[in-house]
Amino acid sequence: MNNMRMLAEEEENEDANEVTWEDQQRINTFSKLNTRLRGIEERLEELKQEKEALDDLSTELELADEDQPVLYKIGESFLHLPQPRAMKRLDKDQAAITSQLSELSATAEQCEKEMKELKVTLYARFGRAINLDE
Repeated sequence: MNNMRMLAEEEENEDANEVTWEDQQRINTFSKLNTRLRGIEERLEELKQEKEALDDLSTELELADEDQPVLYKIGESFLHLPQPRAMKRLDKDQAAITSQLSELSATAEQCEKEMKELKVTLYARFGRAINLDE
């Protein structure tokens, strides 16, 4: 039941590619970009959830009585704010999150673009001897 087999000559030569300093730098750059992209994707998910919560809050505040103070979270504290002021603060917070989302999305797209270029180069050089997919 031993599944050993001889390598074809072309398969043997594929693994014989020597890794140059430039190749190693490309591999390192790809790894850094991949790690950065995973962090950005996690942060994007957090911001999307936060934006959804703010959208829900906006709906709730629109239905609230204008005379009643609203507990609004700023940082780690909750403050009593008049409903109109809470709405203004909420609009400002929503705009800030939307801005952060667009900035992070642009950064993620740039990382993906650079990673794609590196993949093309590295796969052309090493073929099946390198695995850059997750």
